Amino acid sequence: MLQETKPLRMGKTIHSIRADDWHRRDRCGTFYGERQLARACKDGADMTFQRVLILEDNLIIAMEAEEILRLVGIQQIEIASNLEQAVNAVHSEHYDFAMLDVNLGESTSFGFARLLMDRGISFGFVSGYSDTLDFPADLRHVPLLNKPFDEQSMRLFVRTLAAGGSDAM
Repeated sequence: MLQETKPLRMGKTIHSIRADDWHRRDRCGTFYGERQLARACKDGADMTFQRVLILEDNLIIAMEAEEILRLVGIQQIEIASNLEQAVNAVHSEHYDFAMLDVNLGESTSFGFARLLMDRGISFGFVSGYSDTLDFPADLRHVPLLNKPFDEQSMRLFVRTLAAGGSDAM
């Protein structure tokens, strides 16, 4: 029997706790294995956000985030692997929110985060580090999803952003 786990919230950071990495729940609450696809919920459950930009330089992590976002009900997902692609994306398309990997090799996503703030686009950070003390002071209030993440912690992250970001934390 698989033990259900819930994401932990520590300050502004959301941590996942995986009881069994192979099993996950689809957005209807049904467990599935890694080779099964999630089914649509009978109740038509849906998330507030419909179009998401993922800024992540690691393709495997970006694809996992995309898969999990689909499980929580978001179908239009774009992946940018660097700042140039991300800037071009927000200049040409509308996004409901963005997930920003903090560390992008030799740069960070902090400048891009400020561009999103200027445009009124909700966003949250994703990082393997849970300490936000090194973040610029004006961005320490932004929700942070800690890697590795799972479906439950992603759902909490999306709900936090939908509720207004730091107000819900």
